[in-house]
Amino acid sequence: MANISWMEKLKQRWKLGSIYQVIIVLVVFACTGFTVLFIKKPILGFLAGENGNTTFASVLYYIFILPLYNVILLAYGFLLGQFTFFWEFEKRSVGRIISAFRKTKR
Repeated sequence: MANISWMEKLKQRWKLGSIYQVIIVLVVFACTGFTVLFIKKPILGFLAGENGNTTFASVLYYIFILPLYNVILLAYGFLLGQFTFFWEFEKRSVGRIISAFRKTKR
């Protein structure tokens, strides 16, 4: 059995055409994560307001960050030429979230 590199495994799992695309996808995830980290403090400051209710602001932040993360992910994917991959990725992710809420009771 041949040793397959982790990059090759990602290429196969994500059904990408080249290692270059894998690198771009990883860069998009990294940029998105950094951007969310960068905007966290200003968003929390805005949500906490003057009274500084950070607990309430944190709850609101986590509610708002999921859709914002997805939009940022699609934007970086578009800018780096991988929009189709990330659009399909988002559809699968949203589908999983919706199916978790649609579980039928037995």
